[in-house]
Amino acid sequence: MRVFVISDVHIDYTENMEWLFGLSGYDYQDDILILAGDLTESLDLLRKSFDQLVTKFHRVMFVPGNHELWIEKDREGHSLDKFEDVCNVAVECDVSIEPYHVGSLSIVPLHGWYDFSFAEPDAMLLDHWMDFRRCKWPEDAKLTDVTEFFLQKNTKHLQTKNDTVISFSHFLPRIDLMPPYIPQNFRFVYPVLGCKGLEEQIRQLNSKIHIYGHSHVNRHAIIDGVKYINNAFGYPSEHNIAVKELLCVYEQ
Repeated sequence: MRVFVISDVHIDYTENMEWLFGLSGYDYQDDILILAGDLTESLDLLRKSFDQLVTKFHRVMFVPGNHELWIEKDREGHSLDKFEDVCNVAVECDVSIEPYHVGSLSIVPLHGWYDFSFAEPDAMLLDHWMDFRRCKWPEDAKLTDVTEFFLQKNTKHLQTKNDTVISFSHFLPRIDLMPPYIPQNFRFVYPVLGCKGLEEQIRQLNSKIHIYGHSHVNRHAIIDGVKYINNAFGYPSEHNIAVKELLCVYEQ
């Protein structure tokens, strides 16, 4: 059994969808696939992709990203409603959004959002970050309330114990996962990359490996005993920062 990871496939792009749907139906039958968010904003495409993937892998695991919570212009309700819809599609398709245990391995999904704990947003970010237009929250909800809502969903799983715990989230748990070579003019997005609360939960879980996405910057880093891995597929044009293939992170 192997554990493969990928994030940010964005199958709203035809090229990306063809890659995902073209994965082998034979090579991964005994394996686990972790999808660390931002598969698609479309519930129909989400269902189609899940239906494909569950036939190709022994187990598929998923956490929604920010794109999954975008609200279509003609849709009523808010992004927490969309979150529930996304989770329901996963359950209906037999995709795991709860911890999965097999022998000495436990895999724990962690929900999250960002709360500006990495940095304060500037005017450019507030004007251009798409979530601020495409996500809708309950009336009077603050961004910190949204982040806390998602973090609270993880608390019941934080006592998971096993020889090896792999956790995964869409959002970054710490800003120093961004490599030092990132140009200063791209760092304006740092406030919306994640939250420190995720890191606290990873440490409580005693994760050996943590998978994350969202930044579209692929990286392996070991920090204070935890191996952090980002294997983002990215947009079609992002060939310089994405390998665009599944990555095996564990084998037994």
